Amino acid sequence: MSGSHPTQRTSAASVNDKKDEGLLADLPRIDFLYLSEPDMIRAGVTDMPRCIDALEEMFGLLHTGDYRMAGGSNNSHGAIVVFPEDSPFPDMPKPTVDRRFMAMPAYLGGSFRTAGMKWYGSNIANRDKGLPRSILTFVLNDVDTGAPLAMMSANLLSAYRTGAVPGVGARHLARKDSRVVGLVGPGVMARTSLAAFMNECPLIDTVKIKGRGQANLDAFRAWAAQTYPQLAVEVVGTEEEAVRGSDIASFCASVATGDPSIYPTVRREWVKPGAFLSMPAPCNTDEGMIADDIRKVLDFTGMYEAYLEELPAPRHVHVPAVGVRWFDLIEEGRLSRADLQDLGAIVAGDTPGRQNDEEIIILSVGGMAVEDVAWGTMVYRNAVAQGIGVKLNLWEEPALK
Repeated sequence: MSGSHPTQRTSAASVNDKKDEGLLADLPRIDFLYLSEPDMIRAGVTDMPRCIDALEEMFGLLHTGDYRMAGGSNNSHGAIVVFPEDSPFPDMPKPTVDRRFMAMPAYLGGSFRTAGMKWYGSNIANRDKGLPRSILTFVLNDVDTGAPLAMMSANLLSAYRTGAVPGVGARHLARKDSRVVGLVGPGVMARTSLAAFMNECPLIDTVKIKGRGQANLDAFRAWAAQTYPQLAVEVVGTEEEAVRGSDIASFCASVATGDPSIYPTVRREWVKPGAFLSMPAPCNTDEGMIADDIRKVLDFTGMYEAYLEELPAPRHVHVPAVGVRWFDLIEEGRLSRADLQDLGAIVAGDTPGRQNDEEIIILSVGGMAVEDVAWGTMVYRNAVAQGIGVKLNLWEEPALK
């Protein structure tokens, strides 16, 4: 699995190279696969159990160092284009909520041995047009030639890999007898997180959901009734009600970045012994949640260390992940670096997972390009094996050599 030795990983990679070389068999001609969203569904992008397995292997590779992301440290979340408050150019976009473009490139070794980049534009006003807030595409590349292997619709790819990270967390950190899940935010992230929790903790029988709009709450309840008819779904009015009494709790709500005081906040008095808290969206905590008896786990330490180099303090203003707050607290002398643990080390067995039924564990989920590469590679290989997608030609022979 994720703790494989380098020789085993090389062997696996050589096998998968043969899977990926079909479209490059007639060099210098280069063909690549185009996968629309319906193609991605047919190729298994919504297969949460397999996605969790793929990302668990990925976390092991992060721990051993068989990966690369952007930036001088090879750990950057990505490169982002944002817009100024005042511009002399009347046609330049305004800096409204989530108005940005971002590129997230990565290489992942092991049995994947591919590179790729997720590219997206985001604008919260899209919802008024019947579109998702973010529109995503993903390009997968051969690591030897750099040639494209596939271009994919990536909204589902991103949604499922995002939910699978809490799933890996639950596999190692949640109580297996968990029954009650509390969710803040009834959107896509809540759905995929719940799918992952259900996969890892099959005794779950109750979901508490807190949301701002009735339409979103109704849509979540309809989805849950169809997907998990065995669940009792309770709509609650506050973050406290979502967290209090829950075995697993997750904040999945979109909130404007910039003012941590408005980020959904976890208070120690709400959290029951043995709870697992998964935080893939904006999150703050009270003083009690930074105490020594609360285990604090990062999805990948290197990315948070990269933020230290890239962003001015305090960084929680710029990146709303709770793990970023922990690093702000370290700089303030209120936490120790030794207080933080790494999910990859837990997956690899170098740090213990859940040790007893009473410990409270909170996981910061920040999102990484290697996740898209891991799951995108698996979906691409499924598509090739099943003959899914449209083969497109880059060139018969390059005009420039």
